[in-house]
Amino acid sequence: GGQESSTRYINYSSAEALHAEDFGIPEALRAEWSTRMRESIAAYESALKIWENIAAQNPEVMRLPKSLLEDESEKAQKQVARMRRNYAFDRARNFLPVAAPTNMMMMMSARGWVNLCQHLLSHPLPEAQRLGNLIREELPLAAPRLLKHAQAKASIQNGWKREFANWQTLAQQTEYSDGEHSSRAELEVFAPHGSTKTDFSDDLEFHDNRYAYTGETLKRTAIRFSWEAIALAEIRDLNRHRTGTKFCPLVPRGFYAALDQLLTETAELQDLSTQAFQLSNQARELLRTGDASFIYWTSLGTQYFFEHTTTADKFIYEAELRTGTGAHFRYAKHLHDALALWFEKFPQTRGLILEGSAEPE
Repeated sequence: GGQESSTRYINYSSAEALHAEDFGIPEALRAEWSTRMRESIAAYESALKIWENIAAQNPEVMRLPKSLLEDESEKAQKQVARMRRNYAFDRARNFLPVAAPTNMMMMMSARGWVNLCQHLLSHPLPEAQRLGNLIREELPLAAPRLLKHAQAKASIQNGWKREFANWQTLAQQTEYSDGEHSSRAELEVFAPHGSTKTDFSDDLEFHDNRYAYTGETLKRTAIRFSWEAIALAEIRDLNRHRTGTKFCPLVPRGFYAALDQLLTETAELQDLSTQAFQLSNQARELLRTGDASFIYWTSLGTQYFFEHTTTADKFIYEAELRTGTGAHFRYAKHLHDALALWFEKFPQTRGLILEGSAEPE
């Protein structure tokens, strides 16, 4: 288990990027990188003000119940203020640099911590190695006999090198959008051995909430769904669904700035978006040269390909959760798109899968 400080509920205007040398930024680029990070934080602050003003001037865009807006009680007004803040955070967070510091908490078994140490200490980035050593220093308190295993592993180091080389190849081959890249969804379904079912309605007969019973055929049905490009801000949430295998080559493909949420074009936000597009493209060019610190030039709105392979019951759970009450507007859109492809294949399940409308809470 674990939890991270959420960019959806916390104002990061005071965030400061750490020192360039801590991230392995080449010395010749450190001054430029530091300037770019200050500009990114400033862009976030500006975007936040823009979205706060939009919410204040057009309360209907927040989709808040009229009864709540008209309720003058202190409790209701506090709730409206919180929702207005979250509305702005949800859209402005795309401009936050990934190098901005955050807090997180993780709970794992001793073996889990050792495995994490192995991966961190085998990683090419100095930040990962530093974190791995800090965790390793604490291991003797709980698992002294496993300390000998908490070290860099040649197999993992070689694996990272091959993965990074694959990213470099992809960066050479794939196109980068001058702005937002298409987030088109794809979905493949693989029936279990010996099954002749083409209709999953029986498996969902008793499915009255996302934790309820689902039939065995759905649990045995493999599924692979993906999107051409999703912002890192959304990938962080979608990646939390642990079951199955996720594939996300960190090759920037575009930048999502929530411009589709605007009622009318805003020149200032357009300018901020152009700045962010250029920064993500610069990161892509650094990746092509073999600079592993390229990732620190990106922002939460930088888009990447994302694929998840799991079973159909887990997909349905994720789709119901990530389109339900309080869901972020953007990953709700991504799951709506994936569900639309599912319903094309299995129309009998429409209405049985509890697709939500991501209403605010």
